[in-house]
Amino acid sequence: MPAKGKHRRPKSQRFARSIAVAGTGGAALALPFMGATGAHAATSQSVSEKAVQSLPVSQKSAEKTAAKKDAAKTSTVRVYSVRAGDYLSKIADEQNVSGGWKKLYADNRSAIGDDPSLIHPGLKLSIGKKARTSTTKTESSASSSSSKAKNTEKAESKSPSKSTAATQSSATTSSSGYTLPVTGATIGTGYRVAGSMWSSGYHTGVDFVVPTGTSLKAVAAGTVVSAGWGGAYGNQVVIKLNDGYYAQYAHLSQLSVSAGQTVTEGQQIGLSGATGNVTGPHLHFEIRTTPDYGSDVDPVAYLRSKGVAVG
Repeated sequence: MPAKGKHRRPKSQRFARSIAVAGTGGAALALPFMGATGAHAATSQSVSEKAVQSLPVSQKSAEKTAAKKDAAKTSTVRVYSVRAGDYLSKIADEQNVSGGWKKLYADNRSAIGDDPSLIHPGLKLSIGKKARTSTTKTESSASSSSSKAKNTEKAESKSPSKSTAATQSSATTSSSGYTLPVTGATIGTGYRVAGSMWSSGYHTGVDFVVPTGTSLKAVAAGTVVSAGWGGAYGNQVVIKLNDGYYAQYAHLSQLSVSAGQTVTEGQQIGLSGATGNVTGPHLHFEIRTTPDYGSDVDPVAYLRSKGVAVG
């Protein structure tokens, strides 16, 4: 208890100071609040910066994904080597070519040429991507071969060469001017053999078993009615013989004559193959009363009636 008679001075100044201190303290207390706000702002700013910085990463990720897709597409591109018995529609079906044989042909036209039916064993086809144009040397070689083939055909049509004459003399001929369509071949499927694989329900000709590239001959003199693609028959040649009958040669790998051209007995009209609807290389041969399907007669009996020995 304070001593009697003594009074303490009022502490207004201290109180004022405390207020001032309190005020200062309040200001000090405000500073952390402002600091906190600044920190919050800094945090927001850093998040935004991170988001901005993350954009290139996302873009890179997208680019990587696109590159992977392109690589996947590229990996599906492959090269197919044509085998005996192949034709474009068969290859397109077996290899699941989107767009079918037309797409396959369009992608490989530079390798196949103008006729989609004329493909040969060993030919390389690009599947899944358009084939690159061959080198100038290859193209010039192909062009040269093509021109040589055309010149050879013209020469044969004008005057048979010595080799053609020798081939004709060695073929089985008769005094009546008829010969076999192919030399030294055996008959596989005969005439009128029944089967569901033929639209008529039976075989309309005979099949001579020969490998691809075997020379095929006109059985007699006549005029070529048609030479080209015949659907299921593949490459075919139809000749109107001088006696009024028609000879059909089907599944050829190469044609040596054209429509309107006259031919002589034993003249080469093409090479055997496996084009069209076939299971392997052979010559499908028919004798008809008209150039159209369904007018067939027994080709073996016809040839024998002309004095030709058919084994």
